Amino acid sequence: MSSSVIRVLIVDDSVFMRSMLRSAMEKAEGIEVIGTAQNGREGLKKIDELKPDVVTLDVEMPGLDGLGVLEEVMKGHPLPIVMVSTKTQAGAEATLKALELGAVDYVAKPLGEKSATLGRFRESVVRAVRTAAESNRSTLSDRPKVSQRVKAASAYPKDILVAIGISAGGPATLHELLPAFPPTFPPIVITQHMPADFVPSFAKRLNEVCQMAVKMAAINDHIVPGQILIAPGDRHLRVMRQGQKLLATLDDGPKVAGFRPSVDVLFESVAGAAGDRSVAVVMTGMGFDGSAGIKILKEKGAYTVSQDRETSIVYGMPKAAFETGCVDCVSSLGDIPSSITSGFDALAAIPR
Repeated sequence: MSSSVIRVLIVDDSVFMRSMLRSAMEKAEGIEVIGTAQNGREGLKKIDELKPDVVTLDVEMPGLDGLGVLEEVMKGHPLPIVMVSTKTQAGAEATLKALELGAVDYVAKPLGEKSATLGRFRESVVRAVRTAAESNRSTLSDRPKVSQRVKAASAYPKDILVAIGISAGGPATLHELLPAFPPTFPPIVITQHMPADFVPSFAKRLNEVCQMAVKMAAINDHIVPGQILIAPGDRHLRVMRQGQKLLATLDDGPKVAGFRPSVDVLFESVAGAAGDRSVAVVMTGMGFDGSAGIKILKEKGAYTVSQDRETSIVYGMPKAAFETGCVDCVSSLGDIPSSITSGFDALAAIPR
């Protein structure tokens, strides 16, 4: 960032939303709105003139829309962008595309004008802007890649489970990572911090590019090889054991580490259900969700991985996990598939 104060440009065609966004940020410590633009072309001009630290960008604008602005920015001089979208299927699809193109985070426009709704919107805007400001600039201009796919094998270790915790920067990261795994790979369960309205579209997009089957988790889903389950955006995903089977369960319990779904909740349940037959990975994201859970997993004999600073879009959650001293392997995004399979080998070597 250019200074200790986060300098923000608002690009939105709605007078009401420009006012809402400015209001959300004007009382936040360390954030300054340095300008607004009412369309995409004006937004590009002001980005060049004002050189903001963060841009909030409306997804749907007449003329040059948010995706068009994002593509132009990422081709030139990439900077952290927060997308602002509607809670509709079209809005979700466009936002997910924006995240794959390089946007750091997103917020959904409020439905209604109740004080509680507007309060949550203000909190989400400030959190997203702070997250974007903390993002790794090098990953915006040179997105990390997973160049090698995991080789298909006739038999992977039985009863192995992979659990992934991820937040800001996650959609683009998972879109790059998950296609590396073959259709016979052990099951993967994922908690990604994401609004509930976006998860069905997110799972659908991943399913279209992955060799494994991807779906949003439902109660009593069997956790089986070849399948990836993603937590719904408003409920905790847990894993439970029923004899030799692993099943998914969901609940709407209180937030943990500030989130529902929570990575800590997922990891703690995996520790109880799979223990030393599990590999846990903490990836890009702001905050510390997952760090408490990874301690419990390590105590139960799990193999643990955290993403490195250089390839994390936001090095918050991986850093917090690493600092627990309970991480077996720090890995770049490109090496995470092989780190996971190395974890299988390490678990197989444990005397039983």
